[in-house]
Amino acid sequence: MNAAYFPGAHALAQIVLRTGVIYLLVLIGVRLSGKREVGQMTPFDLTLLLLLSNSVQNAMTGPDTSLAGGAVAAATLLVLNYLVAELSGTNRRFRRLIQGQPSLLVHDGKPIEAHMAREHVSVDELHRALREHGINSMGEVALAVLEVDGSISCLKYDEIKPDANTHLVRRRFVQKKQ
Repeated sequence: MNAAYFPGAHALAQIVLRTGVIYLLVLIGVRLSGKREVGQMTPFDLTLLLLLSNSVQNAMTGPDTSLAGGAVAAATLLVLNYLVAELSGTNRRFRRLIQGQPSLLVHDGKPIEAHMAREHVSVDELHRALREHGINSMGEVALAVLEVDGSISCLKYDEIKPDANTHLVRRRFVQKKQ
């Protein structure tokens, strides 16, 4: 058979190893880039993603440009992605490591500037998210959370049920009296 289509088993095993290392490196890089980078893709982010994928392709397959080499690299990526998803679904610690945790941005109508700075969320971005939720002012917000997918979810005082077991229930009724 032609080596352009079917390289040796040693070459294919090397591609699996190289692809696994690159997958882990890119996964760690994406995780370290933060929640906002993953959830809100800009043209700059898309360009970076495309260039990154092109730059690591040679590191995965090396000099092997065979059909089998490409197929093995693709299959390795799909299997690794499946395994990470499965492990994330069953293991809470691993999921937190890979996905991170939600971050509280606003509590009781007050922005938490340290959390916003750590997550690279500007005041303008927060205000835009509040407007998207139909919220006119920070004083209407009981909680705003940066979710692990990069979106910002908001809970208005009006949405808190009177029988909820939270200190924000008291705040809601204080706000209505004013």
